[in-house]
Amino acid sequence: MMKGKSEILTVVEVNKPPPAKKSRREKNNGKLLTASSSTEAMEQLIWKELPEDLLESVIARLPVATFFRFRSVCKKWNSSLTSSSFSQYYSEIGQSHPWFYTVTHENINRGAMYDPSSRKWHHPSISFLPPKMIILPVASAGGLICFMDIGNRNFYACNPLTNSFKELPPRSMQVWSRVVVGMVLNGNSLRSGYKIVWLGCSGNHEIYDSVKNSWARPGSLPPGIKLPLCLNFRSQTVAIGSTLYFMRANPDGILSYDVATGMWKQFVIPSPVHLTDHTLAECSGKLMLLGLLSKNAATCICVWELQRMTLLWKEVDRMPNVWCLEFYGKHIRMTCLGNKGLLMLSLRSKRMNRLVTYDVKKREWQKVPDCTLPRGRRRQSIACGTTFHPCPAAFA
Repeated sequence: MMKGKSEILTVVEVNKPPPAKKSRREKNNGKLLTASSSTEAMEQLIWKELPEDLLESVIARLPVATFFRFRSVCKKWNSSLTSSSFSQYYSEIGQSHPWFYTVTHENINRGAMYDPSSRKWHHPSISFLPPKMIILPVASAGGLICFMDIGNRNFYACNPLTNSFKELPPRSMQVWSRVVVGMVLNGNSLRSGYKIVWLGCSGNHEIYDSVKNSWARPGSLPPGIKLPLCLNFRSQTVAIGSTLYFMRANPDGILSYDVATGMWKQFVIPSPVHLTDHTLAECSGKLMLLGLLSKNAATCICVWELQRMTLLWKEVDRMPNVWCLEFYGKHIRMTCLGNKGLLMLSLRSKRMNRLVTYDVKKREWQKVPDCTLPRGRRRQSIACGTTFHPCPAAFA
């Protein structure tokens, strides 16, 4: 009887301690680890079996700023941006809000991009641009930016989001004086190609066609246009459809060139009095003018709209007086970027450095956060730049 009971009894080792009880937190953590491992395996299986067209459709709807991180995930995701189907998906969504590509005085060989929607600066690395040269952004169209080497007068086309880059062939005419540059699309999208036009004060000009990948000299200016041209190099070139608009002086006015028809026109338009640092802009197909209006010690930024019937500038808005009080008694210089309804103004003096955006349609003024380099604290001052519609599907 005792022997049978001893067989039933469990043998306990003398040196082995009894198992410790696990706390509720440890039990829950174990369950979470098991669940997360199974979830990760399931997510990998889902992403592996996800149809390519569905993935590209999702990617096309991501915020533009996420493409900087997206390209570094894996080679497959990076190659998705170059597919024709992704370009089609992205074109169906429509254009996003314009961004600003700028070059600062402190770091002339590196660009800084500003996203007005998130009010954040981005510092892309465009390593393929020629080193030890001053390469400036001079125009944009269809998500591409046209750069010009101010030393050798070479031109480049680039998409700063995807690093798509192209060096344009040498020009047939070597002009070493300053030129103004404009850029337009051949059609409604970049698929039809683009054209770049440069114009000098002597009237010399050339047109680059991306489809033919060559420069062409269409001829001379009409005899009714007075030479030499007193071009306003502080003003950017404005593009409306296939027409480029250049600002000139003596006489004050605008010179236009229709890239599609090859027709030049001259409009004599007197500028407002006491106006300095003025530049052309565009909003919804209308020509606008921005500039510093100074009288005595007071300075204000004013906005004018060109009246088509009278060919006169009509003031439509000005910076709030509270902001203009900061300019009182100071010698202010202004650089204006943008011609797509959203403008960035760089206002500088000896003791002031301000960045402001102006929405022409909403007539809204906003202060821009300081532009500082990564891991840096010193505030940068904008030297030049241009607006562009960020498009990861644009290729040079």
